Amino acid sequence: MYGEAEVRPEALLYVGKASSLKDRVGSYFQKGRMAPKVEALVKQIRHIEVTVTDSETEALLLEYNLIKEHRPRFNVILRDDKSFPYIQLLPHEFPRLTLFRGTRNPRGRYFGPFPDSRAVRASLHQLQKLFRLRNCRDTFFANRSRPCLQYQIGRCSAPCVGLIDAAAYARDVNAAVMVLEGRDSDVTRTLEQQMQQASEQLDFEHAARLRDQLVALRKVQAEQNVAAGAARDADAFAIVGEPGDYTITVLLVRGGRSLGTTSYFPRSPGEPEEVLASFLLQHYAREEPAAEVLLDRRLPDAAAVEAALNAQHGRRVTLLHPERGLAARWMAIAQDNANQAMSMRRARRADANALLAALGEALDLPAAPARLECFDISHTGGEGTVASCVVFTTEGPARKEYRRYNIEGVAAGDDYGALREAVRRRYARIAAGEFPAPDLLLIDGGAGQLAAVLPALEEAGFADLPVIGVSKGVDRRAGQERLHRPGADVPMVLPADSPALRVIQRVRDEAHRFAIQGHRKRRARRHQESILETVPGLGPAKRRNLLQHFGGLQGVVRAGVADLAQVRGIGPVLARVIYDHLHPGA
Repeated sequence: MYGEAEVRPEALLYVGKASSLKDRVGSYFQKGRMAPKVEALVKQIRHIEVTVTDSETEALLLEYNLIKEHRPRFNVILRDDKSFPYIQLLPHEFPRLTLFRGTRNPRGRYFGPFPDSRAVRASLHQLQKLFRLRNCRDTFFANRSRPCLQYQIGRCSAPCVGLIDAAAYARDVNAAVMVLEGRDSDVTRTLEQQMQQASEQLDFEHAARLRDQLVALRKVQAEQNVAAGAARDADAFAIVGEPGDYTITVLLVRGGRSLGTTSYFPRSPGEPEEVLASFLLQHYAREEPAAEVLLDRRLPDAAAVEAALNAQHGRRVTLLHPERGLAARWMAIAQDNANQAMSMRRARRADANALLAALGEALDLPAAPARLECFDISHTGGEGTVASCVVFTTEGPARKEYRRYNIEGVAAGDDYGALREAVRRRYARIAAGEFPAPDLLLIDGGAGQLAAVLPALEEAGFADLPVIGVSKGVDRRAGQERLHRPGADVPMVLPADSPALRVIQRVRDEAHRFAIQGHRKRRARRHQESILETVPGLGPAKRRNLLQHFGGLQGVVRAGVADLAQVRGIGPVLARVIYDHLHPGA
């Protein structure tokens, strides 16, 4: 089903499938109370088209392809586009373990997936302490002449300078791999045997190191989640909520051990079984499914979903609704976590609504603002000026809508001009319908910064938008902020414990953090940039030829025009350009 929205006539609103078209479409037009999302969808429908397929599997795959291509606003869309992280063992004489995201390739071995990057980093941290494996990049490793700090604090055996041979290091790597494969008990037995042998050979120092490894490993084993007797791989999915406001929690089980949960919050107006089926197809478009996919409810089209997953991944994937045994316990964990995630989300939303209501009342706005934007500027002595725009909604910070603007063509250090330029660019795109307009705009600065952005807002057609300038007080301490409004001679001062002021401070501080982060990245790129990269007409291949011919940048700088012209791909004209660029004023 799709329709044409009033503001964007070409917009695809919703894609769905049905074995009974009459029942499915009719359910959206029944009289009585409907979910707000369904009601909003129905109001915007202008046209409906139908495609008939030969089977439910084909219908599911067509639905997935249309959602992936058009991203309809009322379908389940995975807002977090990150894939699950893995631990990768990189091939090398002295291998290292590292966090990996993305499409896996044949290079190295992969362990996982893990529920989030924190779980990966925690695992890597434990393995590094246990087996003293290196974590440095190959280029760093190849150029060491003495051990680094990791060796000094006992977290690396310093293979870079030969303090451990390849055979001994390989034993540590194999032990780490066994732990990642869930064979902790095998590692424990091996370490016990090695410790006994070292003691018999009177190598007590080595025996003590093995003893410490055993103690640490047993502590890790004690902290692990409940493990199954059989080494099973499973993904457990639980969905709670109502149309337009769902929580789906995924529990990962690998090798019979629970690795933790991740929660998603789709806003589809469909029924839970429909939403869960659509979510499974989108989720496994990016992830490899486990052999068993456990669901907290029976899907009417489970066979079609299963067939679609089998077709996508070329192997057997089984959908199950467990009612007893270990799988049912995993399912209960997923359900508990889904309910907890939903409760926390609703509590945060209630707190946010209360704070925004207090903000609207304090600023005497017609209604509580549901969407806020804030701008800030960051630079160092006028260099690398970056403007930030952060967005907050009733759900909190909308980080995917944050934007940074590199400011060019404005005098160095001109914060007023930089703010004006950033607001002009942002609100030209809002006027074009690319982003929704905020209910309140905050500017980090005083009356001068506020006055600088007003012409840009008026030019874009937002002269009536409520705008507040937020300046620090006399001592520049939190709680002393002054709020500047257009046309007001005296700034407003809210009590230090005001909920409205807390909202303003949080949004302002986030804009400040985001601007500084962007400026530092831009400044770092500029300082790391080779001077050859700034020469007009000099591409990567010619830069490489120059550096190879002269043995490095210093040789290029010392070369004359005639010498430069001898390099392959560098003619007399380009040689003169390079020389003049490297020797300005010569």
